[in-house]
Amino acid sequence: MTGTNWLTADEERAWRAVRRLLTVLPSRLARDLNQAGLSSADYEVLSTLSEKPGRRWGLRDFAEKMQWSRSRLSHHAGRMEARGLIEREPDPADARGSIYHLTEAGFALLEEVAPSHLESVRDRFVDHLSADELVVLERVADRIADLPD
Repeated sequence: MTGTNWLTADEERAWRAVRRLLTVLPSRLARDLNQAGLSSADYEVLSTLSEKPGRRWGLRDFAEKMQWSRSRLSHHAGRMEARGLIEREPDPADARGSIYHLTEAGFALLEEVAPSHLESVRDRFVDHLSADELVVLERVADRIADLPD
């Protein structure tokens, strides 16, 4: 094919290594979280809300942070709400939106699960990199994640 900018052998190896990492690491971390009864998405919702003032955040901004559609977040939140982990209320600034609030039960579960999750992150990722490698990885990850769509 003319005009195709094929990867070099080095680029291909690097890309395949990243693809493998993006498959293996999340899968292993998710398996560890599942032992505590949470999905990776559940943990992300709980931990994100725990960091917000009043443990509350609006649907539009929350969905954008998660890189989810509003509908996907709303459906997931409904399942978490049924489990008593979060609550929803109407957003006075957005007639189609909601405000999500982390319940005390949700926060307690997060506090219970966070130590084992962080141990998993450390065992499966952080402890295998030097301080210099972590700095480089952070820079590279931020650069790529911050590219415009």
